[in-house]
Amino acid sequence: MRLLLVICLTICALKAQAQPNGLRLEDYIYDEKIRTVLLYPALEDPENPTRLLTPPVKQLNGGSPFVLEFDDLSAEFNSYRAKIVHCNADWTKSNLNDIEFTYEFNEYPVNSPEQAFSTKVPYFHYRLELPRLKLSGNYVIYVYSDRDRKPVLSRRFMLFENRVSINAKARFSQGIQEQFSDQQIDFSVDYKGYELIAPQTDLRVFIRKNFRFDQMKSGFKPTSVKPFDRLLEYTFFDLENTFPGGNEFRYFDSRTLSARGFGINEMERTNEFTSLHLFPDKPRSSGAYIQVDDFNGNYIVDQRESGRGSVEADYTPVFFTLKIAEEPDAAFYVNGAFNLWQLNERNKMTYNADTQAYEAEIMLKQGVINYDYIMKTGNGKPDESFIEGNYGATENDYDILIYHRPPAGRADLLVGYRTVEWNRRR
Repeated sequence: MRLLLVICLTICALKAQAQPNGLRLEDYIYDEKIRTVLLYPALEDPENPTRLLTPPVKQLNGGSPFVLEFDDLSAEFNSYRAKIVHCNADWTKSNLNDIEFTYEFNEYPVNSPEQAFSTKVPYFHYRLELPRLKLSGNYVIYVYSDRDRKPVLSRRFMLFENRVSINAKARFSQGIQEQFSDQQIDFSVDYKGYELIAPQTDLRVFIRKNFRFDQMKSGFKPTSVKPFDRLLEYTFFDLENTFPGGNEFRYFDSRTLSARGFGINEMERTNEFTSLHLFPDKPRSSGAYIQVDDFNGNYIVDQRESGRGSVEADYTPVFFTLKIAEEPDAAFYVNGAFNLWQLNERNKMTYNADTQAYEAEIMLKQGVINYDYIMKTGNGKPDESFIEGNYGATENDYDILIYHRPPAGRADLLVGYRTVEWNRRR
């Protein structure tokens, strides 16, 4: 009987550890009816639009909990549950069991959805406060349907410890050809009070631009180790720590539908939708840099009249137009955090020979939305500079993430974190 009990418990534990088929350990939406997936550290005011501008990174056991929000546009009540996965520095699943990083059973019901109020597009709004976790590192939370247990969305987040300190600054690139187009991040790591067996190789360092995983560099190794000062210096000669500056993001304001906000050329009202046609855009890859305040590609959800954007902001078809000659071997996308920086059919543009422009229609929730245009050729890397250009003076945020796997450890921990602002004007 005891052996049978052990076998049953083992089987149950394995089932609990099993991940659903098709789960991607990245920011992703699997179901077409799921929209506006948000993950952020909570604020006292749950409707404060600025809460959405903070990336999902916070100190372990410090500050407010993370909050996950999303909308279901099926206009039907659906039952959802969430689960958390611990990942290594490269976002592969770690070998930890759930009990090693959670304080409770790793399955969280997403209860009490709110129905949209006074909107043309019906939807249910879901909100979940994430639980406390034991370890620092990379995590993915995914939400799945109670009906078929298939994932509908997944979002990455990170918990860090200040076990090492990072000294960093941003500046114009030192490259002769890149000094007007690129930006450089210089840094060193102080590991006083933290034991490293092999300081030259123990730490894994990543740098991101504007908190984007598609704008990340890694593989940095210290060029100098000062064991008495417990200091790692990183000096680069081949521009490994240099990022293209990009350009300030375009944006439009749809917080009210009673009048045309910034960037909106025309509004079309029907019983089903209020459609927004933006002013046609043109390439900005040549010419002088123009200073514009933006959210570095992010966006806020808001409804000006009520201030309750979560359930009273409507969904509007937004028409984007890019005036540029056709590129038969390339695909163009409207790019931004509104689509989790993914390039897919939701934000892909099509060429209209009559208007001689690329066009896209995207259903977006009311707010202030940053966007730009990106080109992709074949299997090549997406090129943001083809339309937008690169300017060294562009305001950007960078963050530095340092991971370490302790001796006999079975997962990478995030032991250092630092944000660096370049040319911040707000």
